[in-house]
Amino acid sequence: MVTHARSGGPLEVMGLLLGKVDGNTMVVMDAFALPVEGTETRVNAQAQAYEYMTAYIESAKQVSRLENAIGWYHSHPGYGCWLSGIDVSTQMLNQNFQEPFVAIVVDPVRTISAGKVCLGAFRTYPKGYKPPNDEPSEYQTIPLNKIEDFGVHAKQYYALEVSYFKSALDRRLLDSLWNKYWVNTLSSSSLITNADYTTGQITDLSDKLEQAEASLGRASLVGLGLGGNATEDRLGKAARDANKTTIEALHGLLSQVVKDKLFNQVYPQLSK
Repeated sequence: MVTHARSGGPLEVMGLLLGKVDGNTMVVMDAFALPVEGTETRVNAQAQAYEYMTAYIESAKQVSRLENAIGWYHSHPGYGCWLSGIDVSTQMLNQNFQEPFVAIVVDPVRTISAGKVCLGAFRTYPKGYKPPNDEPSEYQTIPLNKIEDFGVHAKQYYALEVSYFKSALDRRLLDSLWNKYWVNTLSSSSLITNADYTTGQITDLSDKLEQAEASLGRASLVGLGLGGNATEDRLGKAARDANKTTIEALHGLLSQVVKDKLFNQVYPQLSK
C-alpha cells in the first residue's frame, strides 16, 4: 500500500483489501491497486474500477486465493490519516452493502518524513448515531486548508487499533527487497525527498500562527473570557506542529551526520 501510495506522488490513489474476519479482528492478507484517476484532494472509483475489482477477485479465487474483499485503502499525501466527507460517504455505502468493511488511509509523505508507516484504519458509525464524548484520539497535524473538512466529519467515524504481522513468505520477500534496495535506503535523505513537504509544513505553521495572533488581538479587545481558550488551543496546536516538524528535520539531519561519519571520513589507520 505504501509503495502504491508513493507512486502516486501528490495525487491520491486507491486500492482494495483482501482478507478475512477472525472474531472481532479484521485480518488484511493482501491488497491491490485500482485503476482510478485521483486528484490532490480526492479519489473515487468509477465503473472501470469496479469491473477490474470483480475480475481480480475472480482470478484470485482461481489460483486458490480465497480471501474476500474486506475493505479499501487510499492515500492522503502529506495531510495525515483521517476520513474526509467523501471518504465517509464511500465507507458508509460499503458498510451498508458489503459488511464487514474497513477503510485504511496511508500517508506516504509522512511515512518518509517520520521513518515509520503512517497508516490508520477506520469504520463509520451508523447513520444518525451520536457517539459519546470520548477522550480525544492521538493528536495529528492537519493542514489549515483541511481543518474544516476534518472537523465537520470527525464524529462520523472511529479509528481501529492496528497491528502488523509477517508470514514466512513475507519475511523472504522483505529480505529479497532489502538485498536489492539497501543502497537506495542508505543513499536517500528525507530532507531532500521531502523538501516540498517540509516547506509546506513551515508555511502552514506560519499561517496558523498568524491566525492565532489575529484571534488573540480580537480577544484582547473584547476580553479574554470571550475567546481566550480558543486562542490558547490554537497556539497549543501550533506549538505541537512546530515541535513535530522540528523533530522530523532533526532526525533527517542526524541520519545524514551518521552516514557521513560512516562512509565519507577516511581514518588514518584505514588509509595505510
